[in-house]
Amino acid sequence: MSDIEKLQEQLGVAFDNPLLLEQALIHSSYINENPASDIGHNERLEFLGDAVLDFIVAEKLYRDFPGIDEGDMTRLRALLVRRETLARIAVEIRLGDYLRLGKGEEATGGRSKIPNLAGGLEALIAAVYIDRGMPVAASLVTGWFAEDWSKLNTREAAGDYKSRLQEVTQAQFQEIPVYRLVSETGPDHDKRFEVEVLVRARVMGKGIGKSKKNAETAAASQALQRLAGGFTS
Repeated sequence: MSDIEKLQEQLGVAFDNPLLLEQALIHSSYINENPASDIGHNERLEFLGDAVLDFIVAEKLYRDFPGIDEGDMTRLRALLVRRETLARIAVEIRLGDYLRLGKGEEATGGRSKIPNLAGGLEALIAAVYIDRGMPVAASLVTGWFAEDWSKLNTREAAGDYKSRLQEVTQAQFQEIPVYRLVSETGPDHDKRFEVEVLVRARVMGKGIGKSKKNAETAAASQALQRLAGGFTS
């Protein structure tokens, strides 16, 4: 049994055009070393897969959390669709075993690199979408994200990022975040507020909302993402 057949069996998806699946697994480094290959690398599929994934998650958020606004849906989607999460899922389904890499990329641990794994998963999503349609792609994605989805509790859905940001900054820096109103625009019936949140006297996040509370929530969410990326000073 070929690798392509094994992966289809593992996914539970039989491709009408297996070449699509094969392309989803080809890293650009492989093509650089094998320019005569009949199949291109997976970067175009990765681009499409990113959009398909965003749509699947956005639609599920829309259906599962009818009480939250578009700002909270955007923030929850950002929490779910992170490259680290995609790479973890790729590891869980052993996608790295099937990637086709150039010798140099292979030698530097390319099968375990987050960009390669996350990009490969997005390309795989696009291949499934093109070959089998949105229902099959959505079924795979929701299955892969089931554990992460179950962690989206009421507090997260309500966008209580301010409390979590304060917990983080107190634990890491022994201080609380400071919110600063940058601008207030629009007529009384359609105001727009822009807020910055500062940590250690540095702007860590910005947010816009129809109320100061919503703008502060958006700013806190952005700050949490930046802190998660390793800000230390």
